[in-house]
This record gives sequence, structure tokens and C-alpha cells, in this order.
Amino acid sequence: MTAPLPRPAASRPAASRPAAFLRPRPQDSPSLRLIGFHHAGGSAAVYYPLLRHLPADWDVLLHDLPGRGRRIAEKQHDDMRDVVACAVSDVLPWTEDVPCALFGHSMGAIVAAESARALESLGRFPVWTGVSGRIAPDGRLPGRAPLHTLDDARLLEAMVELGGMPDGVAEAPRFLEHFLRTVRTDLRAVHSYRPAADRTPLLSPLTFIGGNRDPWAPAAETHLWSRETRSRFAQRFHPGGHFYFLGPGFEALAHDLTRQVTACREAATSQSA
Repeated sequence: MTAPLPRPAASRPAASRPAAFLRPRPQDSPSLRLIGFHHAGGSAAVYYPLLRHLPADWDVLLHDLPGRGRRIAEKQHDDMRDVVACAVSDVLPWTEDVPCALFGHSMGAIVAAESARALESLGRFPVWTGVSGRIAPDGRLPGRAPLHTLDDARLLEAMVELGGMPDGVAEAPRFLEHFLRTVRTDLRAVHSYRPAADRTPLLSPLTFIGGNRDPWAPAAETHLWSRETRSRFAQRFHPGGHFYFLGPGFEALAHDLTRQVTACREAATSQSA
């Protein structure tokens, strides 16, 4: 039996860890707090274009794992248990006063789902969790070499093929070296992920969102995310591949996020009435 992911250490005040998040538009009295988790090799900044399309009264927190953004000097984690423990410790103080929703893409989907599970075990229940661009824990992909084991040239080729590469990274040798080191460590953490066989399904709603041509999250496997919740489950597909939401796709993704969260909150309100 696989050991469960660890619970986070006791939380500190949110203000003591400002580097963990980008908070582009702080709200004094938000109706909801949406927390976004980035993909392998990415950073919080990837979600900036969502902001112009989300409800104005949502407080948006964009999480950075160590090794990027204002946390660039912090040591990266190469084990998913440590990644999730870090994320939950960062997020926990922000779940005390406002309803919270979680969303993560690719590696971030694992972080979002396992963070939601850890938060529920601590008595903090997200109103909704969104997972994107990632097969379910019980899903399977055709056999292929783990990306983190590829040499630099082949890893770069794989990242270019997937899309989502930072602009100009291949023309800046020092930036490219840092990017490949960051993405390789993140991918090693993804490869280390072993969901506990006896894990408890979420009590809160879950939605899978993805591209209809994503080789890393084929539709034949994504329905298995339904096993990860006892509550409402939905799937949404958009035109495109692994990074279906980039460019004009951000508006469609924001629409899905808003609609899914709103529907779940309305359903919860009607059930409690």
C-alpha cells in the first residue's frame, strides 16, 4: 500500500510567505478565492491572461513552487509528496475566511487534487477543484520514456512539441539552461507521484478540463477522474493540444472556470436550503 501524502506543518500567517503567490488584484471582500497551480517548468505568471475574463469580485492567487518567480533562490522539490506538502502549507492560511476553489494544469492538476484532499482532511473544503491536461491517477498512457530522463536536446524538443515554451527561451543560453533544469526537476517530481491506493475520494466537486487533441490527457482516460470525488463530476474539452488555453483559449477557459464554480456553489446552496 502506498503511503499517503503528508499533512503540512502548522500554518504561518499568510503575510509571512508573500513570495509563494502572485496576487494581481487583491480584494477586500471577495466572493471567492481562486488558487491556480502551474505546470512543470512553468510559473504563476502563465495564468495572468485569465484575470481579465474572471469575475471582478474573485480574489485570484497564482501559486509559485520553489525555484521560480520570487522563489527562484529556493530549492526545488523533486518528490511529489514534498511538492504537495509545500503547496498545502502555502495555501492553508488563505482558506480560513473566504470560499476557495482550486485549479491546476498538468503537474498542477496533481497539486490541485492532492491539495484539495489534504485540505479536506484538515476540515477546509474547497467549493470546487479543476484539473487540466493530466490523466487521472488510475489512468494509463502508452509506454514511453519518462521525460525527465531525456537528454537536454530531446527534452527541449519534447517541450517545444507540447507547446507552452517561454518566448525566446531557446535563444538565451543561460535562460534555457535554467528552464531545462527547472522542468527536469518538476518532471522528476511528477514521475515520483504514487497516489495512495486507499486514498479518500473528495467530498467536493471536481471538473476535468482539457484539449481534445492532448496526447498527455486523452479523452479515453480522463473520465477516470470521476473516481476521485463523491460529489459532482464534469468534463469539458476545448479545441487544441496540451496547452489548449494559451492565446485566445484563455477566455474560453475562464468561462468554464466561472460556470463550473458558480454551478457548484448554487448546487451547494440549494442542498443546504
